[in-house]
Order: sequence, then C-alpha cells, then structure tokens
Amino acid sequence: MHDPASHAWQGRRHRSYEGIYAADGTWYIYRSYGIHWCLNITSPTGDDGAAVLIRAVVPTDGIETIRRRRNGVRDADLTNGPGKLGQAFGITRDQNGLVATERSVLRLLGRADHAPPRIEVTPRIGISRAVEWPLRFLIRPRA
Repeated sequence: MHDPASHAWQGRRHRSYEGIYAADGTWYIYRSYGIHWCLNITSPTGDDGAAVLIRAVVPTDGIETIRRRRNGVRDADLTNGPGKLGQAFGITRDQNGLVATERSVLRLLGRADHAPPRIEVTPRIGISRAVEWPLRFLIRPRA
C-alpha cells in the first residue's frame, strides 16, 4: 500500500487493523484514539489492504434512535463526522467483518432517485500524513 496514512501502509499488519485486508465489500471497524468506532468499507486490490472511511451521512430512517444515541445534539451534528456517525449508528467491533449485502444489518443502499451524484474531491482532513492528497470525496446534492 502506497498511502502513508493507511492502516495497510507498506503491508503492515496489526490485529486491530487486520480487517482492512478483508474481501471487497466487507465492513472494517476500528477504534480511533481509543474512543470512537469508525466505519469503513473495504476495497482491496490484490493483496493490498484498502478501505473507504465513511465520514458522514444524511440519515433518513431511525432519526429518533440516532438522536437518543447522540444525546440531544442538534440534527445538523448527528452524523457529520466519523466518530459521531459511529455513535449514531451504534457501531462497535461486533460489526467488523460483516459483509455489506442487502440482507446485512449494516448495508449500503443505492440512491432512490438514481441521479448521478455531484462529487467534490478535496484534500483529506483529520490525519497527519499525505494530507494534501485529493482522497476525500463528498457527495453533494444536485442543484
């Protein structure tokens, strides 16, 4: 792996990060700073470990449960960061290794409107290495 900010940097292996080497479409959960559970979906190439961190979402279902888990923060802040998202969705290490199928408790759903998203690419945030690499992707609503 050529990304110095990756858990798979130079093929390193650690039991806490082994999930990054799982098959494509597997949930990879790790703890950040010993506090926050972070949700990732694997996307390996060959023997390289790789995953995409889900940094934020706009929830459409289960809002009351999410509000309760997030202790009454304003709605705009419910899931606008990886640690917040993990707390809002009740993410723990128990979901690590689950495959994201349509029947899984944790899954990806397509867009209801099937419109191609407007994707914005920006430098990464919240890391100390390779910050300038344009590997942060935001899906923006169509105007």
